[in-house]
Amino acid sequence: MSSVRPPSRLPSRTAAADPGSASPVQVHKRARRKEARPGELLDAALTLFVEKGFAATRVEEVAALAGVSKGTLFLYFPSKEELFKALVRHTISGRFTEWNEELKHFSGSSAELVRYCMHSWWKRIGMTKASGISKLVMSEAGMFPEIAAFYQQEVIVPGQALIRRILERGVACGEFVVPDPEYAVLGVTAPMIFLIMMKHSLGACLPRDYALDAERYVATQADTLLNGLCLRPPLAGAALPPPSAPAVRAGARSRR
Repeated sequence: MSSVRPPSRLPSRTAAADPGSASPVQVHKRARRKEARPGELLDAALTLFVEKGFAATRVEEVAALAGVSKGTLFLYFPSKEELFKALVRHTISGRFTEWNEELKHFSGSSAELVRYCMHSWWKRIGMTKASGISKLVMSEAGMFPEIAAFYQQEVIVPGQALIRRILERGVACGEFVVPDPEYAVLGVTAPMIFLIMMKHSLGACLPRDYALDAERYVATQADTLLNGLCLRPPLAGAALPPPSAPAVRAGARSRR
């Protein structure tokens, strides 16, 4: 008698095999991945913009570095210009909210506040890759006036306003004498711009054994700004005092 084997039972389709369904864990991972994409795209854009410049960077390269398609990039950022603007807001101009809050609650002297802001700028922007954005704007602003205007409004204007508030605080407290606040603001920002250029451009022209200590540089610039070079700086518009008798005699001997 031959036995008849029952037909083997076919495995039922599992939820994992159904492309239209997914486990809660998978759905959660996809959601987290989607939320992380803008940040990943901004990180990739920062790397390429700093290395290659704005004009030479293609959105396809940004997407590839972030591990997504160009179409996915455009879902978050409609153009390369909008990607750049989002990057500036994310890395630089977004800092002004926290800096203004810190200024509002700062309890130390205005001189201490100047030092704090200069060192804080270096730690939060200058020593990071984001400092390359400023160099990019300086080198390519002429070719992209829209980006230059955007950077002016998002970074330069609020940055100068913040420094002016610090100087005005010092004047109001009787700590500072600032005859021309508009140009005094530039005196605070100029050392920072030099440090950016040293990091991203001028440094390549220096001997290899020359190492610029950024922390020491910032501290020295702050001291020079706050203390000046003269032992007793004369008041604005005042005539310089005549040289002392020993100095006159020393000068006479040097001419003999």
